[in-house]
Amino acid sequence: MTMNPRPNPPTRSALPSAIVSATNLVKMYGSGDTLVCALDDVSVNFAAGTFTAIMGPSGSGKSTLMHCLAGLDRPTAGSVVVGNTRLENLDDNNLTKLRRDEIGFIFQSFNLLPTHTAKENILLPLKLAGRRADKALLEQLVTSLSLTRRMNHLPSQMSGGEQQRVAVARALISQPKVIFADEPTGALDSRNSTRLLEYLREASSVRGQTIIMVTHDATAAAFADRALVLADGHIIDDIADPARHLTAATVRTWDTRTPAAAPPLVATPTSGLPLPTGHETATTQPYAPRRWTGNATSDDAQPAARMNGAN
Repeated sequence: MTMNPRPNPPTRSALPSAIVSATNLVKMYGSGDTLVCALDDVSVNFAAGTFTAIMGPSGSGKSTLMHCLAGLDRPTAGSVVVGNTRLENLDDNNLTKLRRDEIGFIFQSFNLLPTHTAKENILLPLKLAGRRADKALLEQLVTSLSLTRRMNHLPSQMSGGEQQRVAVARALISQPKVIFADEPTGALDSRNSTRLLEYLREASSVRGQTIIMVTHDATAAAFADRALVLADGHIIDDIADPARHLTAATVRTWDTRTPAAAPPLVATPTSGLPLPTGHETATTQPYAPRRWTGNATSDDAQPAARMNGAN
């Protein structure tokens, strides 16, 4: 009898490659008695074409991590690589060019230029880069995001959902390798949130773009392939298939605990988001901040000021 040979394991080149990576990342704020370690020796990789949610309690360092990964803030120590480029090797001008050409940004506050129409806002990154728009891509984005009738409207003439979809189109028009989204559904109703998240998931699964999204919302995280959970500047959990393994009840515990007596992070099944047996042990890590000042992290920082008008 002839037996089929056992298939060879995939070679390293066949495995998903990291498009964004952080190694031993440290970010400190303040000095003396107000010194806070927002990120404490964080190392993580993001494979090309994946959709990752970054979650955690307020002040956990999740926005700080995103800002460092996106080149909006420089770490105190450690390295960040986007594509084949080490960000610490770039001066401010080259860092700006990398953000403009290879990274897309979606922020909760939209950051649209109020005197520009929807079309002008969408095309702004290309204009600043001296590039012509791909008319087919522009039409596809506008149609799929239901913006056809809003292209000549100013932001003040559009709803919040429409403004956010303009911001999404602006982030995607330059076809960036990586898209960073900071609480992108925070100002949207459930219908527009779902539409936006479905579009981000499609950008990842169909177009091969890498999505890295900061969110407090377990429902939003359920659209992702993976959820990283931060606490006190550390990654305490790395959850595959958040739709099954993450619950709204878990997320609520992050923001209701007090620093002085933080109970264990216990994941409790809720309807529609079951937890498989055995996962509880992976999500019951105690949250014990080493120093808590209440206002010394950068989670509430406004990174838009460090961006040029491209995004």
